[in-house]
Amino acid sequence: MVETLRRSTGTTTGPRGGADILNDRPTMDNLTPAEIVRELDKYIIGQPDAKRAVAVALRNRYRRQLLPDEMREEVQPKNILMIGPTGVGKTEIARRVAKIVDAPFLKVEATKFTEVGYVGRDVESIVRDLVEIAISMLHGERMEQVKDEATRAAKQRLADLLAEQRVEKKPTRNGRKAAVENGNAEDVAALERQELASHRRLQRERKRLLQLLDEQALEEETVEIEIDVDEGMDDYGPLDFVAGMSAEDLHDTFHDFLDGFVPRRSQRRRVSVKEARRILTQQEANRLVDFDAVVEAAIGRVEEAAVVFLDEIDKTISSNGEFGADVSGEGVQRDLLPIVEGSVVMTRYGPVKSDHILFIAAGAFHNTRPSDLIPELQGRFPIRVELNSLSEEDLYAILTEPQNALTKQYQALLGTEGLTLRFEEEGMREMARLATLVNARTEDIGARRLHTVMERVLEEISFDAPSHAGECVTIDRSFVAERVGEVAADEDLSNFIL
Repeated sequence: MVETLRRSTGTTTGPRGGADILNDRPTMDNLTPAEIVRELDKYIIGQPDAKRAVAVALRNRYRRQLLPDEMREEVQPKNILMIGPTGVGKTEIARRVAKIVDAPFLKVEATKFTEVGYVGRDVESIVRDLVEIAISMLHGERMEQVKDEATRAAKQRLADLLAEQRVEKKPTRNGRKAAVENGNAEDVAALERQELASHRRLQRERKRLLQLLDEQALEEETVEIEIDVDEGMDDYGPLDFVAGMSAEDLHDTFHDFLDGFVPRRSQRRRVSVKEARRILTQQEANRLVDFDAVVEAAIGRVEEAAVVFLDEIDKTISSNGEFGADVSGEGVQRDLLPIVEGSVVMTRYGPVKSDHILFIAAGAFHNTRPSDLIPELQGRFPIRVELNSLSEEDLYAILTEPQNALTKQYQALLGTEGLTLRFEEEGMREMARLATLVNARTEDIGARRLHTVMERVLEEISFDAPSHAGECVTIDRSFVAERVGEVAADEDLSNFIL
């Protein structure tokens, strides 16, 4: 195995798992399982079993961090298999959990992958994508931390550039330069006085410009600045050719390799002071953030705290229920097995271990059963939770209780046009009833049916909203029935429209 090389930045980073990496881990000392469930209740209706299972899995991660090193390595994550129809909250539970603990989160569909050796995405891309997500998250956090310092440094640079462009040096008088070269002491002293006066003028102008910049009085003026053509945060190591890397990573790494030998190109551009302030702030922030340390911490965060939501796992089961060396389902299951149980995946940033990544798999299992998965993969998902279909009362609660309820979203959206929406309880109950009715007649898509019903109810209002600014529209039972009732009652129409 070839060791990954990175460009030295003058600082050395310790081994993964050290104090710096621990400081970057999401802290969960105040998040007990009950508090995690309460947080999930703000956005997700029902499904208490799934919420409890996920809350316990996350709390076990925190408990593991408190163990001695030897025991910590032995404790494996308890992966979860969620079983339930679409639209009941499987994805939302996993996504909200990752947001609560600020962990790298990736949602992938098992059907997108192909067995190694065939055209398509291989399962190791899960870990590579997680690393990219973690680096982006952590880099954004570090950039935010140095934002104030970068803003001050950019303002100083901007004042220097403006002062230099405004203060023109006086040309030397005829013969002055020749006299200086000939060693004329009087002219040398005069030139020194002239340079000193020019320096003082520059300082006075710089001080005045700093005050104007603070008042944002120069935003529309133009200034000439130098910009790197390849400006960005891609200052990685010169070469990462490692066995086991994907073609995509090899392509990116080759460009990084060339960047290590080809000097960065820069060009001068004249931009507005407002734009220059943004560009210089970005340059200063990139200079202040140690990207090697970001990569090191991000890899540690992936290895210790990442969450992967593996959707449509039931679609990898062959319809005949037999196991075989085919390219479809079971081949993907066999490839998933080492990633889920723990292995080392080579990325453009170096090796990443998947031993402690939490995997949450989900599937409807309409025509199959979890026991139809290959036995080895079944054993890697020891926690099984079944999510129930949503009742009419659940759909009504979804419209009223969550912080991100559909009704609140539409009130905010149309409020930007000056239109006030008022939802009556009878109107929301009618929408829940119609959604339940259509779900029962056709394919049950759970809470997603509310989106189609709500769009149908508010279609005309949304279209005409700009011409009704200042008005208040009440959504009651008759309003809903008038726009959706006939369509919902006609089974053929509802199949196509709702």
